[in-house]
Amino acid sequence: MRAWLSRLPVWLVEAALIAVSALDIWVDLWSDHPAAVASGVVACAALALRRRFPLLVVLLTVPAALLEAALVAPCIALYTLAERSRDRRLLAICVMLAAIASAAPSPLEDEDAALGDSVIFFVYALATVVLPVLLGQLVQTRRELSGRLDEIEEVKEHERVLHAQAILAQERAQLAREMHDVVSHQVSLIAVQAGAMQVSAGDPDTREAARTIRSLSVGTLDELRTMVTLLRASGDDITQLTPQPTLADLCTLIANSGIDVHLTGDLGSVVGTPRQRAIYRTVQEALTNVRKHAPGATATVELRHDGKHVGVTVTNGPPTRPSLPLPGAHQGLIGLQERADLLGGTLESGPTGEGGFRVRMRLPIDVD
Repeated sequence: MRAWLSRLPVWLVEAALIAVSALDIWVDLWSDHPAAVASGVVACAALALRRRFPLLVVLLTVPAALLEAALVAPCIALYTLAERSRDRRLLAICVMLAAIASAAPSPLEDEDAALGDSVIFFVYALATVVLPVLLGQLVQTRRELSGRLDEIEEVKEHERVLHAQAILAQERAQLAREMHDVVSHQVSLIAVQAGAMQVSAGDPDTREAARTIRSLSVGTLDELRTMVTLLRASGDDITQLTPQPTLADLCTLIANSGIDVHLTGDLGSVVGTPRQRAIYRTVQEALTNVRKHAPGATATVELRHDGKHVGVTVTNGPPTRPSLPLPGAHQGLIGLQERADLLGGTLESGPTGEGGFRVRMRLPIDVD
């Protein structure tokens, strides 16, 4: 039913609501006084602006409730306001105002209503106008919960990716250690023995063979060190066939983060690709944590370099709304710490005195 209604054109929905409100006023019309007619026309016309100015529309429908005993127009206006506002005090005031206007005797009447009748009318009117407000609050809560569920699914997916990346990085690190501790040690012994044979051997052919073995061993060691370095410093993606992000992608990351972020500083061309990737991942992880643990908070990303070191600091303020308890393995900050260690830098993270959180990475400039 809701999906079917959402496919209807907006103008058709608004026209139907205005027509129903006009029919309600016409049925309850008991006086042809110009003020009564004008209040009904204003109430119906104001409904066309209910999405942009919900509070104003509520105030414009109150005279119709007082003079024409209108019911539909004030209820529609109150529903729209309740769906879009979180100010419970404002909603309570509007409910009381609409109930009093509906229950109070019209100033256009010649005879006064009894006090007891007015109280009964007020109770019935209050119960009537409270219903659209409760319905509007229910719709607003459902919409917010739906958005929270989408955020939770996104965070869970991010956690799954981080977990897979952590396992892959662990396997690479283990392979690098095995290659360094076992293969490198054995090849080094071969090179040493070949060097000793080259010096001590009297036969020229033997010395040439020893020299060749030693040369091949040294070359193998160099290639092995390169492979170990690549295994330890490789990116976190599942495959290295995809392009790795750099500082050129930082603005796109911030624009798509869904957070109010202020970017300051410029690292220029002094940063190599591994450090650019580490800085990018630091900003990415920090903004993800802001969205996860501090919904509604603003953030500042500060890039800096002092000639010998480069770094980034991501600071967010306190959240503006409560956050839901989400699952997390804290692999993001652990991965950032490993990146900083591999590049000879440092990583600091912790809460700020203003109720926010700060992540700071500092890396030495590579001179390759």
